[in-house]
Amino acid sequence: MFVFLPPSYAKGKSRRYPVVYALHGYSIGAEQWTHEIHVPQTIEGAFAQGAKEMIVVLPDSKTLHNGSMYSSSVTTGDFEQFIAHDVVAYIDTHYRTIPDRLSRGLVGHSMGGYGATRIGMKHSDVFGSLYIMSPCCLSPRPAGPANPELEKALESVKTPEDSGKLSFFPRAMLASAAAWSPDPKNPPLYLDLPMKDGQPQLDVLAKWAANAPLAFIDQYIGNIRQYRAISIDVGDQDGLRADTSRLHDALDNYGIANAFEVYSGTHTSRVADRFQNHVIPFFSQNLCFTAVCR
Repeated sequence: MFVFLPPSYAKGKSRRYPVVYALHGYSIGAEQWTHEIHVPQTIEGAFAQGAKEMIVVLPDSKTLHNGSMYSSSVTTGDFEQFIAHDVVAYIDTHYRTIPDRLSRGLVGHSMGGYGATRIGMKHSDVFGSLYIMSPCCLSPRPAGPANPELEKALESVKTPEDSGKLSFFPRAMLASAAAWSPDPKNPPLYLDLPMKDGQPQLDVLAKWAANAPLAFIDQYIGNIRQYRAISIDVGDQDGLRADTSRLHDALDNYGIANAFEVYSGTHTSRVADRFQNHVIPFFSQNLCFTAVCR
């Protein structure tokens, strides 16, 4: 992980800070994420414009298949617990944090937006404010028509090295399968795919649906109500706009306050600008910066 300490951290030896955990998207790791959101420049830019100082943490979630989906897999790793417990515990132990849920923010983009949604819903005892950027994977996957080309590409994967040769979407399919339908008895990749021999695998599709936030949101409304603030944004030219709007609508239907903005841009445009001018200021306004949080 990358840990960005605020300018005053080295001077005020007794001062404690809130922490923002920022989750990267699929196909990149924490290092590339630092370049995409231009940190530390954007963090420092937000501070220079008046945002209160905080610690910002970028944990890595890259796996054999290029992304963990921030989920709990028995084969590729329990990244949900890694983020919600291991990373938070490590940061609280090694840095001068305010170890209170109201002093912890969670944000993510794309796969990270999915992670912020999923982990946010399930771990409101850990985090106090949420910012969800262009989240992927919110809806249950439909059975859909067979795609022989995609199936052939996936069937050709016999080793981890083969996975690395796939294009974006087939590899993302393997990442999703490893996260949501792992199979310890199905070598060499130890996962089950939602299509086999041109036929939908309903048991696998059910497992994927069980990991779709728009399918399980109703179970976690009590948790979501505990957040001090929730913000969601998406580009007007982003293919994920419709599902992101549905997430906003679902919160609205339950009377849960949430800011929602559709800005001008695609899935990958303006992410650094959003981070400096929207994400950091949002947490500056909504996290607890004092030793006693209420």
